[in-house]
Amino acid sequence: MVLNWRRLLVAFMIIAIGPLLVPAQIQAAEDHIVKPVELHNAIVAASEARQNDIAKIRTLLSSDAGKKALGSVKVDSRKIETAVTLLNDEELARLAARAEKIQGDFSAGALSNQELTYIVIALATAVIILVIVVA
Repeated sequence: MVLNWRRLLVAFMIIAIGPLLVPAQIQAAEDHIVKPVELHNAIVAASEARQNDIAKIRTLLSSDAGKKALGSVKVDSRKIETAVTLLNDEELARLAARAEKIQGDFSAGALSNQELTYIVIALATAVIILVIVVA
């Protein structure tokens, strides 16, 4: 009979003290949970950054000098644009940063048409190589 009283006492203590412990555990767990709004905002920001990077590359490739450079090596700009969308976010960001710098240098007169042509050809080649390696 003593054993039953001990079990009853332990059960009573668990019932009495348990609710006091659970809220702290739940609160600690909630601190590590990503809220849906935060997750949505992060996804939207990543998507916008990716679209901006693609737009930077397309701007360079669709410029007169970019078209001329791709035409000189007989590379279809649509294939390059399609390949650009297959790059991962890190590769795309790096390529977009280069494209933006090149476009800025060309607009400022720091690059000649010939230099821009070589750079665009190099970028197109890099895109093709990256896509081949990834695939």
